[in-house]
Amino acid sequence: MSIGFCLWQTKAAEWLAVNWLQLFTHAPAVVFILGMAFFVMIMTNFIMNVAAIAISLPVALVIAPYLGVTGEVIFFSALMTAGMPFLLLIGAAPNAIAYNSKQFTTGEFFKFGIAASIMLMVVVYLSVAVIWPLMGMPVFLK
Repeated sequence: MSIGFCLWQTKAAEWLAVNWLQLFTHAPAVVFILGMAFFVMIMTNFIMNVAAIAISLPVALVIAPYLGVTGEVIFFSALMTAGMPFLLLIGAAPNAIAYNSKQFTTGEFFKFGIAASIMLMVVVYLSVAVIWPLMGMPVFLK
């Protein structure tokens, strides 16, 4: 939380947002949403999920209005991926506990984690494109 607060207070989040905004200006808004979700998913495999959210969310929330995306969609898509570190054993304590059973190798965990991560991104896309709009949650700013 303090990392995110520092990014916000020092305007570093705004600086990052302006520079990252150049990457997404001509892309559809869904690409930005999935890109942020993917970024959080990768980061949460290396660092704590709370830290991944604290680092990425301030920047994403600054960029979102410029691309016509609501902050809630960025928030929920990032939270979906932050809680599911499927690639590396160090991503979450349950991963290490399961590995301790010695029923699979780290390579097998990574291999099946790739498939699980792809499925997770499909679920995020379906949530953004279909489920959340059906629930009445605004995805795009008007």
